[in-house]
This record gives sequence, C-alpha cells and structure tokens, in this order.
Amino acid sequence: MLVRRLRQQGDTLIEVLFAVTIFSFIAVGGLAIMNQGSNTAQRSLEVTLVRAEIDAQAQTLRFIHDSYIAAYPNAVSGPAAEWPKIISNHAVAQASTFGTCTPPARAFIVNNKTARLENSSKLTSVVPTYSQLRYAPTVPATVPATTTSVLNTAEGIWVEAVSSQVVSGEKTGYIDFHIRACWDGTGQTVPVTLGTIVRLYEPR
Repeated sequence: MLVRRLRQQGDTLIEVLFAVTIFSFIAVGGLAIMNQGSNTAQRSLEVTLVRAEIDAQAQTLRFIHDSYIAAYPNAVSGPAAEWPKIISNHAVAQASTFGTCTPPARAFIVNNKTARLENSSKLTSVVPTYSQLRYAPTVPATVPATTTSVLNTAEGIWVEAVSSQVVSGEKTGYIDFHIRACWDGTGQTVPVTLGTIVRLYEPR
C-alpha cells in the first residue's frame, strides 16, 4: 500500500504552466471574438439608425417638392415655399467628394418634423455617437408641442443640391440631392460613410 502511494505523481511545474498558457490563449481568443461580435452588432445598429435618418431626409425633400408642384406657380407659404429657397440658396454645380466628413459651404438640412429648411449653422461634423438630427428635448404638456420640433444640431449628416447641367443648349430641369452621413464607427479606424441620391424634377 505504501509502495503504491509513493508511485503516484502530481503534475510538474512545466505541465501546470503549459495548461495555464493554453487556457489563457483560449480565454483571450474568446474575449476577442466576443468583442468583435459586439462591435459588429453596434455598427449594424448605427448603420440602421443613420439609414433611417437619410431616408427621412429623402422623404421630407420629396414632400417639399410635391407641395411645390401642387402649389405651382404660387408657392408662397408652407412647405411649398421651401423649394425655391433650397434651389436659390444651396444649389451647386458639383457635389463634394464622397467620404469627406465636413459639410461643404452650401450644404443644408431640412427639419423632418416641420418640413422646413434649417439654418446651415446647425450642421456640425462633431458626432458624439452616430450621424443624426438632435431636436429640442421633450417639454411639459403646458408648452406648445411645436417647441419639441426645434432642431438643435445636425450631427454628421447633410444634403447637397446639385443642379442639372446644360445639355444641347438647355437644362434638363432636375436637382440631384446628395444626402451624406459620416461618423466614427465602433471599432473602426476610418470613419463610416453612407449616402444616397434623390433626383427631383423642376416644373416647367
């Protein structure tokens, strides 16, 4: 019995260190995979939310355009009156380079809640989270509801209106609205950029 106990041996220090090393590699690898999965999920959420903001801008521009068409040529008030302001104050001959995160000089944004053209000073390239429009916080019921429709800032999202070029001596009569978004994505070394183009025709 004594001889049998003496023959039983424990793990050596090298075996213990080897086991700990293998466990460490597995643990670190697992954490890296979990972190990568979390970053991927966060990026997917950000892209979805920013895409919703871009779509909202496109819908609002279409609404303003349709209102202008319905009231033409007497578009003097309401959303219809915003179309001439956009064309006269913000239309350019060429859009900025895609991927640039700073809104160009004549870029603009529209308020999705009021269908009104906003002051360009509200455009900012500082994006704490993801590209979005930040409105005034919710206020008590005693204050008119329109107060909550006040746009504070447009963070990393803007619109560029590019007028149609002259073809065969005359313009084809459309405006391409380049809706851009740019922000620092989670786990990304370069900014994430999204964009779309909405073409709307001017009445004749």
